[in-house]
Amino acid sequence: ERRTFAPVTRIWAPASGLWRSVDTTTLHVLLVVFFATLVRSTFGFGEALIAVPLLALIIPIGVAAPLAVLLSITIAAVVVVQDWRKIHVRSTGWLLAPTFLGIPLGVWLLTSSHPRMVKAALAIVIVAFSGYSLLSARVGTKPPELDHDSRSWLLGCGFLAGVLGGAYGMNGPPLVFYGAMRRWSPQHFRATLQGYFLPASIVAMIGYWLAGLWVPAVTHYFLLSLVVTLPAIFLGRALNHRLRGAAFLEIVHGGLVCIGLVLLIQALRHK
Repeated sequence: ERRTFAPVTRIWAPASGLWRSVDTTTLHVLLVVFFATLVRSTFGFGEALIAVPLLALIIPIGVAAPLAVLLSITIAAVVVVQDWRKIHVRSTGWLLAPTFLGIPLGVWLLTSSHPRMVKAALAIVIVAFSGYSLLSARVGTKPPELDHDSRSWLLGCGFLAGVLGGAYGMNGPPLVFYGAMRRWSPQHFRATLQGYFLPASIVAMIGYWLAGLWVPAVTHYFLLSLVVTLPAIFLGRALNHRLRGAAFLEIVHGGLVCIGLVLLIQALRHK
């Protein structure tokens, strides 16, 4: 009987000080996790859009999604410890409270008869707002700005974040809208979003655990991923501190346009 074996490669494992052989699935997971963590640590958001679809190419979505949430908890916890002084605590609290009210609506929309229509509408709003902001910056007019915290905007963006999180696991866009309008510096932007994501991700992980989705494979890949996650967090912090206001806002709105287009394509393709 002829046997076939998955190709292996070798990586350095600092915890053991040894070279360890890993299969191509594990290598794929490590590469995706490193890149997604680097993006999240640099800009404060966006790793879910990268991690979940790419991980789902090679591991089950039921493993990929909880793994992404565990990584989100890890990244947020490290960033909060690093830069807790830069967190806008009041803004974070006012964003979190309505999030937990919006999550059930998001779950309901996901299970409703028109989830694609909802996803397409949200995508169009994201693309329109960020596209307008990018265009305004290019032609020299002033993009939308809030010179102080607005309770109505905080409640609205927090609620929409909960809806998006409950429906599609993407809390980020409404939070990024608010941070961009408040003109938070890249450092405050990164830290404040992690102050939000940490409790929100813990609640999400509890939901996965109660649903029986926190399986041994999730823990296995998570522990392996720590080898690349921690270096990526610190590298992302160094990159974040090199960013400046105007260029950072352009990157943020450009990223939102990409997220909106991906959501729109998914809706049109019946996903």
